[in-house]
Amino acid sequence: MTTTVLVAGATGDLGGRIVRELLQHDTRVRVLTRPSSTGAQRQFADDDRIDVVTADYTDGPALVTALAGVDVVVSAVSGTRAVIVDAQRALLDAAVRAGVPRFIPSDYAADYRSITPGSNRNFELRREFAAALDAAPIRATSVLNGAFTDMLTGQAPLILFDRQRVLYWSSADQVLDFTTKDDVARVTALVALDADAPRVVEVAGDRVTARSIADTMSRLTGTPFRLQWAGTTGTLSAMARIGRRLSKDDAEPFPAWQGMQYFVSMFSGEAELHHVDDDRYGPHGWTSVRDVLTVHLGV
Repeated sequence: MTTTVLVAGATGDLGGRIVRELLQHDTRVRVLTRPSSTGAQRQFADDDRIDVVTADYTDGPALVTALAGVDVVVSAVSGTRAVIVDAQRALLDAAVRAGVPRFIPSDYAADYRSITPGSNRNFELRREFAAALDAAPIRATSVLNGAFTDMLTGQAPLILFDRQRVLYWSSADQVLDFTTKDDVARVTALVALDADAPRVVEVAGDRVTARSIADTMSRLTGTPFRLQWAGTTGTLSAMARIGRRLSKDDAEPFPAWQGMQYFVSMFSGEAELHHVDDDRYGPHGWTSVRDVLTVHLGV
């Protein structure tokens, strides 16, 4: 039977990739968008396997109507409390009222379940929503994938390309989990179609250390990339707290201090994945950190 999947956040970077992967299977995709938004209509109007439905997250009855007949909700929304907690709770409540069997929350992150309170705002918002999800009469599956590999060449200043350095905090041998957005989207689509999926599915496209990244960069460029100790995770955590206090807008999803908090979670080992099952859905050619760096460097 064709599975009907509602995707929230489908016009976003990851959400669009999830929709694309879902269409590789026998699915009917329902894209949820706000009444005031026209982006979804422009992006998906030409595909007859996609239905665009509108509802505001503050309009419970409209959400229930949008979710009628859906087999699984896939949330790919992005933001801070107003989105990750409040909007997703509204979506969850409507899913329960509409009789939707399954819900995949917008996690797509490292393992936020055991981080120290106060050490990572975005992870704690996910943990807060997870508690509400676990209390609801619906089956849930979270996809945990470490950090997005794409961050290494963009917003995460771990590799100092111009200075031939790779930063690390506390230990250069701490395992770091990375997965590309395309690989995460693929797994999420398969989880959506897997009625027996467990509460958490952990995948890692690659598992590296700062030391191995430096070695990879040296081999790819022919120039020695050296490790640079940037302090302890405790020092970095204190810097993040100061940055947050001085920040003018706590509602920004990825301010500089939040990036510091991600590195604290990763290099402390608190967010490391411990039950990775890359073969759950069969063999797959995962995109490695080396693959991403090779494309970025053009070598």
